[in-house]
Amino acid sequence: MQVKFLDLYKINQRVRSEVLSAMERVLDSGWYIRGAAVAEFERKFAEFVGVKRCVGVANGLDALRLILRAAIELGRLKPGDEVIVPANTYIATILAITDCGLNPVLVEPDETTFNLCPKATTRAATAKTRAMMPVHLYGRAADMTALNALADERNWIVVEDAAQAQGVYHGSRRAGACSTAAGFSFYPGKNLGALGDAGCVTTDDDALADVISALGNYGSKIKYENEYRGLNSRLDEIQAAILTTRLAQLDGENDSRRRIADVYLNSINNDRVRLPAAPDVNAEHVWHLFVVRCRDRDALKKHLDDRGVQTVIHYPIPPHRQNAYAGAEWANRSLPLTETIHNEVLSLPISPVLTDAEVEYVVQCVNDF
Repeated sequence: MQVKFLDLYKINQRVRSEVLSAMERVLDSGWYIRGAAVAEFERKFAEFVGVKRCVGVANGLDALRLILRAAIELGRLKPGDEVIVPANTYIATILAITDCGLNPVLVEPDETTFNLCPKATTRAATAKTRAMMPVHLYGRAADMTALNALADERNWIVVEDAAQAQGVYHGSRRAGACSTAAGFSFYPGKNLGALGDAGCVTTDDDALADVISALGNYGSKIKYENEYRGLNSRLDEIQAAILTTRLAQLDGENDSRRRIADVYLNSINNDRVRLPAAPDVNAEHVWHLFVVRCRDRDALKKHLDDRGVQTVIHYPIPPHRQNAYAGAEWANRSLPLTETIHNEVLSLPISPVLTDAEVEYVVQCVNDF
């Protein structure tokens, strides 16, 4: 049997006619940038998340960059300020911070959840710390209650990296509504994916949203009047229309991911394979990725590849070991837990189009390792 890691063709075939209709409406409208489709998606996604504002942008990295840039323009941050971030995140989180002239402070994650650890965050804080950027890694909600309490004590800005967490809850609130602002990615492989790059920012802060919107439009609120040194980062009409179509299926597709994760958690039984910890509340994980750990990770990957089960390593090299940051003062820090995680993690197939037979076959292959 061949089991694809993520079959985007099958996923999009399920809404093919709706997507084509949405694209046709945009084509026929004659308006392709910041038009009715973007306005509709921004309104519906803000309602879905439970916030006042949503601003469409070009991608998830830009979403985070623009939040930080807007905070600087508003005088809430300044270049050189420190931003605490989990060391085991994808490099985009770090890129957003350094691109704005801010200094990332990398801390070891919570070993159970892989998310930003409140205790480690407290230990890492200095007089220069002005913000934190928790990441809802793999689709599991970070402990925003504890992190926000710490931020409130110290008057920090909190920016959620929600790139992998569309639809997840922390308590009664969804990711994207648990901070000053949140950045989302709609890369095609996400739980809510476009047919290309796309992203957005969600926030209850009108002033921040207005500046983000202007910054992503060349720094302009009024055409040909440039208030800021902005960039071109806009969600286009076709991607917005596709996302609005797919948003209606998101909660159901997340439930499908949870059912597959339950099978994996209850059926994989191999002492050499360490399973992820499930949250106490199902809604607090949307299982964007199902990530196991194995000391013989490469051997496990080959074992599964040989049996037709596609897997992916998220991520083989941590940010502080990337050549891009070889000259950074924090590049040579000792982060043993983060390095161990990156050496051991392997993502198994999980998506709303996996069949029961495929899931059972993955379980069998992992158990046979």
